Amino acid sequence: MKKYLPDRIIQAGLPDWFISGLFMMILAAWLKPGIGMNLQPVHLGLVIDIGVVLIFFFYGLKLDPARLKTGMSNWKMHVAIQLTTFLLFPLLVLPFYPLLRATNLEIFWMGMFFLAALPSTVSSSVVMVSIAGGNIPGAIFNASLSGIIGIVMTPFWMGLFLTSQSTGFDFSHVLLQLITQIIVPVVAGLLLHPYFVHWVNRHLSKLATFDKIIILLIVYESFSRSFMSGIFSSVSWLTLGGLFAAVILLFFIVLNFTGWLAGKMHFQREDRITLQFAGTKKSLMHGSVFSSVLFNGITGAGIFLLPIMIYHSFQLFYISMRARKISKQP
Repeated sequence: MKKYLPDRIIQAGLPDWFISGLFMMILAAWLKPGIGMNLQPVHLGLVIDIGVVLIFFFYGLKLDPARLKTGMSNWKMHVAIQLTTFLLFPLLVLPFYPLLRATNLEIFWMGMFFLAALPSTVSSSVVMVSIAGGNIPGAIFNASLSGIIGIVMTPFWMGLFLTSQSTGFDFSHVLLQLITQIIVPVVAGLLLHPYFVHWVNRHLSKLATFDKIIILLIVYESFSRSFMSGIFSSVSWLTLGGLFAAVILLFFIVLNFTGWLAGKMHFQREDRITLQFAGTKKSLMHGSVFSSVLFNGITGAGIFLLPIMIYHSFQLFYISMRARKISKQP
């Protein structure tokens, strides 16, 4: 089964300098916000826009239509994972909206809902499933499928609430950006996959590094806007602690639910592992690039990214430990 998982993907999915880089970008945004945001010395927004296009173009290049077609057979597991990712997560967060609407905590709820609406990760899902001895082809299929569905579902979920906010949200402008920066590059990459598949396989680690660099730039820009607007000055440590606890609680609720669901559906061990790991993961990469489109110009963009940053760090930490523990079981 390991043949499905090149060493470079394993390296790309494990915790590394990227986590430290996220916190360094937040610190840099706090100490020196706005670098490159006034066109000097470089137009940071333009760099990010080009980076987002390339991220999704490379994502399309990595998608193997033949493997996606082959992986469709285990439909019960696929349906369970995708419904967990795009329906269960949002429905767990949605009931709290009436309680927090029109309060100072509404923006934190939006960040939590944004986290809930995101697709699953790609590399780390496959890596952890491999370590634990799960269904690797199923993990690859669902991670790829999740990214495709997320292009539609994440903007759909967020559009239901962003249009009601007094943030000047222009859905037609966002739709145009989604088409030009995300959908068109993915389709172009998918069409060119047969011609560049060998090149992609040779440069997987470099492409993963490129993705992370663009994400770090997005994090810096988002938090710069938030710090320059003073939005964090009114946020207490108690509020941040509550946000952290809510993110961790959401993680364990979904993790335990997927374990229970796998038992009810009588999944074999490999499929149970894949459902729990792939169904629980959320993608910081998609969160960062979607935020640059959906929340462009919104002063609280940094707060929207906080939940997925916390979730991403914790899921890597906890799932990696759990995967290694499961791998030692008979």
